[in-house]
Amino acid sequence: MTRILTFGTRKLPFAATFALGLALAVSAGATIIDVTIDGGDAIFLAGRTDLAIPAANLPWPGGMIRHGGPTPEEILETLPPSIAVSAGDVIRAADPAVGGVNFFNGFGPPFFGPGGNGVGGSDLFSFGGISGYKGPQGPLAGVFLDNSIPNIGPAPSTIDFSPAGIGIDFLTFLPALGQVFYIGDGVTAGNVFQEFTAPLGATRLFLGIPDGFGFVNGPGAYDDNDGAYRIRIGINEVPVPEPTALALLGIGFGVLAFQRTRTTRGVQKG
Repeated sequence: MTRILTFGTRKLPFAATFALGLALAVSAGATIIDVTIDGGDAIFLAGRTDLAIPAANLPWPGGMIRHGGPTPEEILETLPPSIAVSAGDVIRAADPAVGGVNFFNGFGPPFFGPGGNGVGGSDLFSFGGISGYKGPQGPLAGVFLDNSIPNIGPAPSTIDFSPAGIGIDFLTFLPALGQVFYIGDGVTAGNVFQEFTAPLGATRLFLGIPDGFGFVNGPGAYDDNDGAYRIRIGINEVPVPEPTALALLGIGFGVLAFQRTRTTRGVQKG
């Protein structure tokens, strides 16, 4: 006997109703957040609420490296923006990131896009409990943290996003807490959206920029950065059901299609 449940004013087979419920359930909890990342948003300051950022005319006491004199922009380093996450969340760009940042003295071009400059050329040290960064110069980058302040080491290992390492054309990436990772515009060379999975213990995802003099050695040189990147971050916005759930989903909609066909034929014959 086929079990029938009612959905609105239409009666559907149980399998189809289950499939519809599953489809609605897997899309629940999906979130899309618009984030702007300014040129001064230092990825190495993620979570560092224990630091006081000095005035533009003062050096950092054991912190970020600045130019020896004033810059035309006199940009202050800023704590990068963050969004709330949970372990296992799948993060991806809802649309490719856009915008540009000028990393040199003076306003206006040249601007680097979210993918940064070139495929390599940056090799920056760790800072506090945040890893170093190696890969394209000045791209949009991310780091997952828990609720603690990352002010003690040791920092996790630095991932190499240059062609000599894993590159930037990966499909999925699972970083460790405190490990800076390349995001860029969020898509591969084949326009496939890349996925970043929040590691165990993660409660926050920070989005910022890795910078330094010549993009190497100690982090810093943010005081002449103007411009911004913008990205729409999706959290679990395209969830992937388990294989069993996918099979049930297919069966349910198959039954639904059969029911519609049988009903249509009944009308034609009547």
